[in-house]
Amino acid sequence: MSAAMRMTVDEALSRGGAGAFQRRMLLIFGLVWAADAMQVIAVGFSARSIADTFGVTVPVALQTGTLFFLGMFIGAMLFGRIADRIGRRNVLLLTVGLDAIFGLASVFAPDFQTLLILRFLTGAAVGGTLPVDYALMAEFLPPKNRGRWLVLLEGFWAVGTVIIALTAWAASLAGHPEAFRWIFFVAAVPALIGIFLRLLVPESPLYLLRRNREPEARRIVSRILATNRAEPLPTGTTLSLPQQTPTEGGIFGPAMRRLTFAVLALWFVVSLAYYGVFTWLPPRLAEEGFGFVRGYGFLLWLAVAQLPGYALAAWGVEAIGRRWTLMLFLVLSAAGCTIFALAASPMVVALGLTLMSFALLGTWGALYAFTPELYPTDLRGTGMGTASAAARLAGLLAPSALAPMVVGRGFPFAAGVFAALLLLGVVVALTIREETRGRALD
Repeated sequence: MSAAMRMTVDEALSRGGAGAFQRRMLLIFGLVWAADAMQVIAVGFSARSIADTFGVTVPVALQTGTLFFLGMFIGAMLFGRIADRIGRRNVLLLTVGLDAIFGLASVFAPDFQTLLILRFLTGAAVGGTLPVDYALMAEFLPPKNRGRWLVLLEGFWAVGTVIIALTAWAASLAGHPEAFRWIFFVAAVPALIGIFLRLLVPESPLYLLRRNREPEARRIVSRILATNRAEPLPTGTTLSLPQQTPTEGGIFGPAMRRLTFAVLALWFVVSLAYYGVFTWLPPRLAEEGFGFVRGYGFLLWLAVAQLPGYALAAWGVEAIGRRWTLMLFLVLSAAGCTIFALAASPMVVALGLTLMSFALLGTWGALYAFTPELYPTDLRGTGMGTASAAARLAGLLAPSALAPMVVGRGFPFAAGVFAALLLLGVVVALTIREETRGRALD
């Protein structure tokens, strides 16, 4: 067969651009992404209600968050590796189903011990969904559109945050005695819908090629081109993988070790700052706040402030590159934490928190666009899963190991620590020399 009759998946997808098929995938993945965000953010918003319902303190109630993040840690490590072996689609169907089942069961928990178990199981499902979601979406996108669309997918996290903030506010205004049940119910509904929508998602063509299933990969690519009303593949075309250097030893092998440690460090420090802030901030602002910076109205404002952060990150990853966009938002996040730490008035506190929320979520957008492109197809699920596990480890530490720091020494001190962590993230990002803008996957 002639060289002209061979084509990589990225070359084939580029024929159709980002069209109707990708928009459909964005909505399907985005719905469940918002649901996962709601489950994560619910940790902070539900703590006071759980404490009141079961007669425990808020720090004890936050053990639901500790168990949830422990489940996410295990789920990310486990399901990311499984996805590289049995396929992205199969793992997504399983994890989204478990997310809906255990999320809904949490609504009806009769006692605190049962709730802890259910939140652990929900966390394991969510932890398995997040990394595979991104790996699969990345593999359906042509190179020139990939960064912006991955940030748009990450933007659904802010949508989920806004919905949970509104739900918590409504439950508070209604004086519902067990508001956490409403919060968990609203968080579980999108995952329940997502079970059926995920049946419309095909398997990744790149994964199929890795498993020597070229005819199936070609049929899916042809379907994508037809949905986008693009010119079909020439008759006789065979899809092939691009030439690449073998990656012996996996993500910790000689070729990938330095990169993987840098990626894990980035995910850890960003997550420690993010979860450190958003686990403890909701109950603190809802109850006492800082002057006028209090209540669910301001928490809703912080959630809405995340949306322009994603929009700017979506522009930046294509205009100036993934790496520089990531470092810019890390610096802005550190600046927001620093302003908060040094604030002497409620107005400055509001400014610092707004910048922090805006920039931290822009950081996540850039990080999620950058990471899947750094790994080849046979390691992408594992790489994303391990990075996600590092993030969940930070989430596990945030409500437990950081609790004495935040409660005992106050948010300003903690914010200063978070600023230092985020600046450390800038240093780590500088050690990653790769820029993946426009790069073909694999």
